[in-house]
Amino acid sequence: MKTDLSFSTLLERFFTQRLTAQRQASPHTIASYRDTFRLLLRFAGQRLHTSPSALALADLDPALIGAFLDSLESGRGNSARSRNLRLTAIRSFFRYAAFEDPAQSGLIQRVLAMPSKRYEKKLVGFLTRLEIDAVLAAPDRHTWLGRRDHVFLLVAVQTGLRLSEMTSLRRADVALGTGYWLRGPSPTGSSVEGFATPRHPARSRHG
Repeated sequence: MKTDLSFSTLLERFFTQRLTAQRQASPHTIASYRDTFRLLLRFAGQRLHTSPSALALADLDPALIGAFLDSLESGRGNSARSRNLRLTAIRSFFRYAAFEDPAQSGLIQRVLAMPSKRYEKKLVGFLTRLEIDAVLAAPDRHTWLGRRDHVFLLVAVQTGLRLSEMTSLRRADVALGTGYWLRGPSPTGSSVEGFATPRHPARSRHG
């Protein structure tokens, strides 16, 4: 028979067992979920006048969570999309809690029933070939910083990597051969596609 678990124990197991060990979530996902609960616990502590360590699962009812999500938009200027991402993290935790603490199933179902906020999704535009050429030609390739920026933009264009993946690249990810090749896993766990580019843009190193 399971003993009642405290909220702090549930939250710790959610991160260490559910996200890390079972789901093998990416570092970016774990960081996003961590930030969500850091903000939520701070908000709940201020609203309920208690420390995060003294909070119970029952304290996180739909009314408090809804007020927290509203505060993200009104106080922090978050978009509806960011608000929904925070709600996704909270739902994930409560789905885990449903198996670990079934005595709170009524509360958990009410939280899971909270709807995402609807918003108008903007279509993602794409650059034309002429626009890409203009962007690549913008850096001054007579300077080291210009050559660095040119290579950064060229890698982004040829691989389609996201900004977080681009900034996570290291020298060890570059293989020298016929041109330059990138290899190895991306921060999201997927494989980075290789690409070749003329050798002269990245020949010099600085620092």
